[in-house]
Amino acid sequence: MWCYRGGSISAEPRINDRIRVPEVRLVGPSGEQVGIVPLAKALELAQEYDLDLVEVAANARPPVCKLMDYGKFKYESAMKAREARKNQAHTVIKEMKLRPKIDPHDYDTKKGHVVRFLKQGDKVKITIMFRGREQSRPELGYRLLQRLAEDVQDLGFVESNPKQDGRNMIMVLGPHKKKTEAMAEARQAQEARKADAKANPGKSQNPAEAEAPSEEPAEA
Repeated sequence: MWCYRGGSISAEPRINDRIRVPEVRLVGPSGEQVGIVPLAKALELAQEYDLDLVEVAANARPPVCKLMDYGKFKYESAMKAREARKNQAHTVIKEMKLRPKIDPHDYDTKKGHVVRFLKQGDKVKITIMFRGREQSRPELGYRLLQRLAEDVQDLGFVESNPKQDGRNMIMVLGPHKKKTEAMAEARQAQEARKADAKANPGKSQNPAEAEAPSEEPAEA
């Protein structure tokens, strides 16, 4: 592909002597409007300020150029893009499988996992597995899903109502908390634990224990 100037299209803006126009609308280092000046004058000012002349709006007439430290600008832009990718939230669906006649202790353990997933900002797919004659009692699975939804209603909501899928009954719970919020809170908690460990080096001798999330369900 070729642009109207006869050169190949580039994502990088033109700077300094790569700018090929008679005059430019110049913006100063602090964002002040200098006005329309000849290109030679703009390049002269860039040298005086020890900065680069960067074309920021090539399609304007005349093109808009700004005096800036282009190397610093590129570095800061790369850091912002990196931070944005780091904070990007990806939708994750966890799955938890239960039996319709689950015993109380096992139910509490499974519920603990669901609580942890919702606190992390993840969706949870709850699957009730029916076997044999249990398939003739779908109300057992429905009641169990309703009970679980009520037990975790402070953390999540029913995003997809219970529905039969072959031998299984499925319900999807969505978190009240957004993934980005959960990630930010997790980082803050981790930084707080590190700061506490640094301030009290003898408080805990087990790093794994210090990093373990408090909401982790007890082992069966």
